[in-house]
Parts: sequence; C-alpha cells; structure tokens
Amino acid sequence: MNWGVLLPLVIFLIAIFATGWIASRQKAGSSNFLNDYFLGGRELGGFVLAMTMVATYGSASSFLGGPGTAYSMGFGWVLLAMTQVVTGYFVLLILGKKFAILSRRYKAITLIDFLKARYNSPFVAILSAIAIVIFLFSAMTAQWVGGARLIETVTGLSYTSALFIFVVSVLIYVTTGGFRAVALTDAVQGSIMVIGTTILLIAVIIAGGGIPNIMQDLLSENPNLVTPYGSEGNLTAAYVSSFWILVGVGVVGLPQIAVRAMSYKTSRGMHRALVIGTIVTGFIMLNMHLIGVFARAVMPGIEVPDTVIPVIALEVLPPWLAGIVLAAPLAAIMSTVDSLLLLVSSSVVKDVYLSYIQPNASMKTVKRLSFGVTAVLGSIVFVLAVDPPELLIFLNLFAFGGLEAAFIWPIVLGLYWKYGNKYGAIASMLTGIIGYIALHFYNTANGNLFGIHTVVVPVVLSFIAYIVFSLLIKRQVYRY
Repeated sequence: MNWGVLLPLVIFLIAIFATGWIASRQKAGSSNFLNDYFLGGRELGGFVLAMTMVATYGSASSFLGGPGTAYSMGFGWVLLAMTQVVTGYFVLLILGKKFAILSRRYKAITLIDFLKARYNSPFVAILSAIAIVIFLFSAMTAQWVGGARLIETVTGLSYTSALFIFVVSVLIYVTTGGFRAVALTDAVQGSIMVIGTTILLIAVIIAGGGIPNIMQDLLSENPNLVTPYGSEGNLTAAYVSSFWILVGVGVVGLPQIAVRAMSYKTSRGMHRALVIGTIVTGFIMLNMHLIGVFARAVMPGIEVPDTVIPVIALEVLPPWLAGIVLAAPLAAIMSTVDSLLLLVSSSVVKDVYLSYIQPNASMKTVKRLSFGVTAVLGSIVFVLAVDPPELLIFLNLFAFGGLEAAFIWPIVLGLYWKYGNKYGAIASMLTGIIGYIALHFYNTANGNLFGIHTVVVPVVLSFIAYIVFSLLIKRQVYRY
C-alpha cells in the first residue's frame, strides 16, 4: 500500500464528503426538495455553471479511457479528442436563454419534465425515461470501471475491492447532497483537473527528455503514431469528421449536460460560463491526451491502456505529488458519475413515480425514495462493472451516441420549430434509439457503414422522422 500516494487522495475524498454534508445542511429547511435536490434551486453562477459542465463532461473517458486510447493510437486520437473543445459552447449557445426560460415556465426540474410539457405527451415522457435508463447505465458503468482502475493501480488492491470502495464513496455524498453538492464539488473538482493535468504533462515531458526526444522515440517505434490516421491507419478523414457530431454539436442532446442549462441564475452567468467552459475544456482535453501519447515514449508496453494515467503518474512524480495529481481523474470520474446517478434517479422518481404511480406522495416519501433509488441504481451499476471491457471509452461513447440520437431533435426543434409536435418527437426518438442500437451491432460485426461513426446515420434519420411526422400528423403552430 503506497501511503504517500493515498494520503492526498483520502484528504480529497474527505473534502468532497464535507462539501456534500454542507450542501445537505443548506437544503435541510427547503420547502421545495425536488427543485433543490435535482436542480440546485436554479442558483448557479457563471463559474460554477462552467465548471460543473466541464466536470460532468470530463469523465473517466476523458481522463483514463481517452489518454489510454491516445497511448494505443497516437496523435490521431489527440486530434479526434480536440473536437470536444467546443462542447460547452455549443450546448449553452444552442439551448441558451430560451431553454432556461421555458424550463421555468413549464416548472421543469428534469429534461423529461421539459419534453413532457413541450409536447403535452405522457408517451414522450415514458419513452425518454426508458432511453435515459438504458443508455446511462452504460455510461455509469464506464465511470465505475474508471474509478476502480484508478484506485486499483494506486493501492494495489484487487479490482473488485477497488470498485467497492469507489462505489461506496460516491453513493455516500450523492445520496446526502443532491445536485447542489454535485455542482459545488464539480467546481472544486474542475479546478483540481486543470492543476493536476498541467503538473502531470510537464513531468511526463521532462521524463521523456523533452518533446523532440519523445517525438523521435514515437517515430522510431511506429511512424503512424505521429500522423492523424492512427497507429494502424484506421482513422480516416470521414470517420474523424463524423466523430465531431458525437463529441461536439451532438452533446446538446445529452440529458446530463442539457439539465445544467436549466440551472443558471442569470443570463450574465450563462455568458460567462460559455467562455470559461470552452477554455477549460480545451485546456484539459489537450493536456490529458498529450500525456497519453507522450507516455508511450516514456513507458512503452503498458498492458492495460486505461491505466496509463495512474501508472505514468506513479513513474514520473514523487508519491505525494502523484497523489495530488491523481485526484484530478478521480474528481472527473466522481463528478460525472454523481450527475448521471442523479439524472437516472430523477427519471425514476420524478418522471415515473410522481407522474404516473403516486402523484400525491408526501415529501417525506419522495425524499426516502430519491435516496433509495440512487443507492439501488449505484448498486446495480456496481454489478455491471465487475467484469469490465478492455477499453472503457467505447462503453461511454456508446451511451453518448444513443442519448444524442434519441434526444437531440426533440430538444432543439422543440425549442425553435413551431410546427414540431409530439408525433414528430415520438417518431424521432424511436428512429434514433432503434436505429442507433441496430447500427451499433451491424458496425461491430461488419465495420462502420460508409466509413463514418455510428451516430451519424441515426441522427440524420431521426431528424427526417421528426420533420415528416410533425408535418403529416395534426400539423399546427405551437405557441411558446
């Protein structure tokens, strides 16, 4: 057990628990538990909003899986990852004030609330809840695996023991703190990510003898590592371009990101978050993926690429500093998984139980159910994560694509196209969900159709379905 590394991580976890406890005390006297627990009372300022979006998007994929894939594929994956820089900008720019204003008018606490009110359709709400539960289980599993990999590498514990410690840590502060705790800890965690990735990148460059030496080592091993096409030349221009839909503009359709665009306090805060979020996302993504590819020159032959960040940190930094730096990926993973847990539990409690099973449930019952559902969901994901895949990033990207194919057009066209109706939304969601799952299995067996990423075709088809069914069935103007 490496206590020099563990001590800073333990201190970090204690600080996170303290934040969660303070947040839970702040909402103890609240008369609107749902609004506070799931949306933080809509009181987020610009900095906290930006950092909570960055921290939520920056997940195990960004901090472990992405660098691990860059380690395997070289600079081609770094280029691919940088398409994510504009993610926060697109989300806030496209959804913007109109989304926040309509959410308040509809008294929407969740994305499903918004869709249900906009389309006046229980079926849209139920379909949305099903899509969120299906795809976010995959995304949460990726975070559980990432957290366990990190703790496993640092402590030397077995993977299962590390997974258990991580799950218990996250569940304690999510079930007690809710969204306010998540948003506050996201701000702290986002700041840790910036500092930690900077320190580690500098240390890796020094350990590699400088960037020229690192580049020469990579060229000597495999010249493809320093090209945009991947170590085996399989990153084509069509695939890289289409990948941007998945991790760039398509992120507008991710419920865990969209819900944050409901939670800011003023439009000034939103504009500030636009700038801060874009800069910080670009900085972190570039740093982490460069660390991944540079690490190949410093430590070739790492067997499990997802462990490259903790392994290289332990190699190039003194133990106490490695512990501080590794708090960054731990922060990223925790901040993503806590948001996903809240999103899925809100879908079950708010959008299914309160809407269709027991609308008059007491606040005490709702509180107990919210805590209980969050804990049960976390436990289910723990079981799913016991046998992890080789590269967790593809587990996370599967969830991203499915959610985007399901939600992007009902959200965006629901905001801006007055002829959009529930028939268009239902057709779009069904086309997106079914098309994405079917094409995922087809591409897995036969290679990518047209050489582009799986998400592209379902997104295009779901757009066509939305337009056609909105115009063909009960076409009428929607009054915003």
